[in-house]
Amino acid sequence: MARHPTPDPARPGQRSVWDFPRPPAIERVAAPLRVVFEGIEIAATSRGIAVLETSHPPVYFFPSGDVRTELLERTARTSACEWKGRAEYFDLRTERARLEDACFAYPSPTARFEPYAGWLSFYARGMDACSVGDETATPQPGGFYSGWVTSGFAGPFKGVPGSMGW
Repeated sequence: MARHPTPDPARPGQRSVWDFPRPPAIERVAAPLRVVFEGIEIAATSRGIAVLETSHPPVYFFPSGDVRTELLERTARTSACEWKGRAEYFDLRTERARLEDACFAYPSPTARFEPYAGWLSFYARGMDACSVGDETATPQPGGFYSGWVTSGFAGPFKGVPGSMGW
């Protein structure tokens, strides 16, 4: 098993992802969340939640009513999370472009996540912009995880090489 790294020092106004719990916490997000792809606003909400799990930057979820769901196409891909249940994935398609596995949802989550059944979480990779308030997020390292990295959080973040066992 990989050894846990030394957490980066949190600067004033930051939270360390190493203080996040397992199982993950669920928090309402005060800042507006936004996703833009090919110049089109795909999702925007002031009602988002963040899932906060040890070593991960926040994973943001949007109520489906705040998402352009007509641009989403269900794929065959699924994955399982011991805390949230089975996820289903969606491609994002506009007239000019397609982004595979752009987002996912838990249609029938575990009891703790039931209030968020069907809410969508977008990967920052491949998007024009994913933002939290006025700050543009960068993708969590690696290709599997969907966290958004912003200046409000100190890492290191799971997904970098050698972090599989964190």
